[in-house]
Amino acid sequence: MSLGFHRFFCLAPPPPQHNSRFAGSELVVFHKYPAKPGFGSPRTKLELHLRAASITGSDAGYSEQLPDSEKKRTTQKIAGIDQDELLDPMVLADRDSFFCEFKGVHIHHKICEENDQTEHSLHSHADSQLTYQTKKIGMPIILLHGFGASVFSWERAMKPLAQVTGGKVLAFDRPAFGLTSRVNYSGASDDSKPLNPYSLAFSVLATLSFIDILAAEKAILIGHSAGSLVAVDTYFEAPERVAALILVAPAILAPYVLPKGVKGNQMRRENQNQDNRSSSNIIENSFIRIGRTLSKFFVYIAQGIMQMLKGMVDMISSVYKKALKAVLCSAFGVMLVRIIIDKFGIAAIRNSWYDATQISSHTLCGYTKPLRVKDWDRALVEYTIAMLTDVESESKPPLTKRLHEISCPVLIVTGDTDRLVPYWNSERLSEAIPGSCLEVIKNCGHLPHEERVEEFIAVVQNFLQRVFGASKEQLLQISA
Repeated sequence: MSLGFHRFFCLAPPPPQHNSRFAGSELVVFHKYPAKPGFGSPRTKLELHLRAASITGSDAGYSEQLPDSEKKRTTQKIAGIDQDELLDPMVLADRDSFFCEFKGVHIHHKICEENDQTEHSLHSHADSQLTYQTKKIGMPIILLHGFGASVFSWERAMKPLAQVTGGKVLAFDRPAFGLTSRVNYSGASDDSKPLNPYSLAFSVLATLSFIDILAAEKAILIGHSAGSLVAVDTYFEAPERVAALILVAPAILAPYVLPKGVKGNQMRRENQNQDNRSSSNIIENSFIRIGRTLSKFFVYIAQGIMQMLKGMVDMISSVYKKALKAVLCSAFGVMLVRIIIDKFGIAAIRNSWYDATQISSHTLCGYTKPLRVKDWDRALVEYTIAMLTDVESESKPPLTKRLHEISCPVLIVTGDTDRLVPYWNSERLSEAIPGSCLEVIKNCGHLPHEERVEEFIAVVQNFLQRVFGASKEQLLQISA
């Protein structure tokens, strides 16, 4: 099945190919993006100048004629990022960035291998402190970031993960985040609308396509926060392509699970009631029969009323969603997103850490860099609309009722002081997924792979070694 990858175009003379293969009838070609502006390439500097001019458009000449006081007055910043000249994502790319086209969207991603000398190792403190002497499984890993994050979130973990597995590690920016292109989906006509790039289904198909690009039959999926939803949905879409799931601070609402002791007591009480009923020999009289008939009659009426109420709720929900979509698509919706990001964006980053004093300026710059991308605000509105009006998810059984169907190895990692997704939700989630493992990292917040890199890598390493380093007999016991 062709999943829609297309050839990627370069803005400069193409360096050697990273990887290429056929996906259906289309040739998939990956090129490394040239050195980012400022690294001494005259052509790259010219490209940046031309792009900046095209973005500012006709206002550029007018802006130069304004006095300094007027320029200062018109300058707008969101979370400390100047919004006057937003850029194309490719201009902001790193030296180890890649872009590919998937269903009309240019997806930014990075690939790290065990012996790569890339920017991943420049900021990774774990590389020199961790040793990996276990058996290499040689299986690729795909990393799925959470809401508001990007490939940058995995910067310090990519190289160590590649050293653990001995395979390639790939992380990509989902639409609306990072340096992936922002597509105007709501502005397209209904007749020509493709799959919504901001939908969960799009991210699932993109994940499966990246497994193809890595020339692998299976891959290990590591999802953080909302990225865990993509990982789990990818498993349900194609379970034969997922070797294992690692869910980090998963933003998946766990179902209510009764403790084993409570279940046992409940079963004993039900058995006892059945014995009492069977031992009793009560002669039913006509009043009991009439009462039972009336009770059945009232049950049918109640069921009819509930169906009618459900239809009304669905109708109201549909009207509400349409009204909300209209509001979000307006200028007010975009302004609201900008206000929220400006007021709470940096605070949310600090709140995600156990010790916010350890957050470096490099980390803050990495998280706010996407705010320099053209149309970042409109894309976030599109993403919000897609989450609220996800018709495809409504047609499927709720995720909480399907968790018990997961049969691949699952590891759940959480921090003991996670303020966004409390660790007790991860505990309940691990109870709902048969055979899953739960690891709680102490003195850690919502970002174990950033705040506690060494502990996180050690936990993942032990899990993979236990699952893929075991014998066939042990694997059968684990799956059972």
